[in-house]
Amino acid sequence: MNMKLTTTTNVTVDGVMQGLGGPDEDRRGDFDRGGWAIPLVDTETGQYLDQVYGADAFLFGRRTYEIFAGSWGAMADPSMSPIAAALNSRPKYLASTTLTDPQWADTTVLTGELATAIRGLTAHHDGELLVPGSGVLVRWLLAHDLVDQLDLVTYPVIVGRAHGCSPSRARTSRLTWSTLGPPPAASPSRPIGQPGARST
Repeated sequence: MNMKLTTTTNVTVDGVMQGLGGPDEDRRGDFDRGGWAIPLVDTETGQYLDQVYGADAFLFGRRTYEIFAGSWGAMADPSMSPIAAALNSRPKYLASTTLTDPQWADTTVLTGELATAIRGLTAHHDGELLVPGSGVLVRWLLAHDLVDQLDLVTYPVIVGRAHGCSPSRARTSRLTWSTLGPPPAASPSRPIGQPGARST
């Protein structure tokens, strides 16, 4: 048995992943430009994300877990969305030392030394373990060589705040893709290299 650990991160062109889903989703650092992804999710992007969330289990950091539990986990009828159906019916694992009694069904808090717990989890299960968002956790996983596949979904927008490559006072800017085919609202980046490999 060997479960593949995949991370999927929705980012702007300038590398921002904060607050993609709504204006109040994540206001750390006085971030006031949340909700940038929603207007850009077209049919093609939605179908791709539905496919991504077909993983066998999910691993979260605390902040993303709380956001997801309060949105996807609170849907009255999860069967109306493939993502909600997957998140509400499959195992969820939480990397947190502060949230010890999660209320979202089928959630297990990983205990003990985290790297050992994750290696044990992936060694004793098949399929795919997906880490959605969870920026702090993803950076930690990369530092400990625990990521088999790193997927980025890049949106044609510059947010100009939070962590990114643009000047801190740049204005929010929409961009247009230049492609030979129909322009996707968001573009998935495919993994390069062998599982476990990462660029430096």
